Amino acid sequence: MFGYIVTYPDALPEARQQRFKAMYCGLCRTLRKRHGFLTTTTLSYDLTFLALLLNALYEPGEMTARERCVANPARLHDFVSTPVMDYVADMNIALAYHKCRDDWYDDKNPLSAGQAALLRKAYRTVERAYRERCAAIEDWLRQIHQWEKDNVLEIDLPVNATGRMLSELFVWPEQEMFADDLRVIGDGLGRFVYFMDAYDDLPKDMRHGRYNPLKPLRDREDYEQLCKAALMAMIADAANAFERLPILLDADLIRNVLYSGVWSKYAFLQNKRNAHNKGA
Repeated sequence: MFGYIVTYPDALPEARQQRFKAMYCGLCRTLRKRHGFLTTTTLSYDLTFLALLLNALYEPGEMTARERCVANPARLHDFVSTPVMDYVADMNIALAYHKCRDDWYDDKNPLSAGQAALLRKAYRTVERAYRERCAAIEDWLRQIHQWEKDNVLEIDLPVNATGRMLSELFVWPEQEMFADDLRVIGDGLGRFVYFMDAYDDLPKDMRHGRYNPLKPLRDREDYEQLCKAALMAMIADAANAFERLPILLDADLIRNVLYSGVWSKYAFLQNKRNAHNKGA
């Protein structure tokens, strides 16, 4: 489901692209050290954004160094290590584990079941440390599965449930200050991600007869305008909450994600649709 909270590289100078990559590599390194090499394959840009945000807000201190790794064995590359990454790496494990289980639930793909099995030990470790957050993810998926089973086609229900879940994960347990605004950012991004995922998947879900809560809206004349307006409102909630925070460090990267990067998939879909219409 995730994969929409990304940068827009074309609007970033090379040095700033490298800064984001160094955060990504630092989080990958933290995953490897805490949970083993195989878990690094689950790393997402979504969680890199969370590490970037929490580090920029609290500035707990960071270390920058260079190393070689399996992904880049031929040359040294920069990485950033910061105290927030332990928490973010654990949340990455929790989300990845449940995504694999959800993929198995949806498609009965043996590969997803195998991936979940490989992550189970790491997840149990994370669950013992963060019971409330793992419970929030599990409750969210239970709700989603029940709505799918009952074919409840009300988009607000899963959208808002996803926002509530992600709002909890966006709060670093080491700090309570600014937790309210962090929850608003997580909530806005969670709602945006679920809605965008449903919007992205709708044509395929229509062809294969799969669940998608946007189905009842698809034949409305104002469907495209409605979807764009909803997505803009959701991301505006997250962006407005970010602008209230006293962040200077990496503020340009965070704004790049919130104002440009999250729209990358939407722009791709619109370009694809326009090209199809021209060719028709």
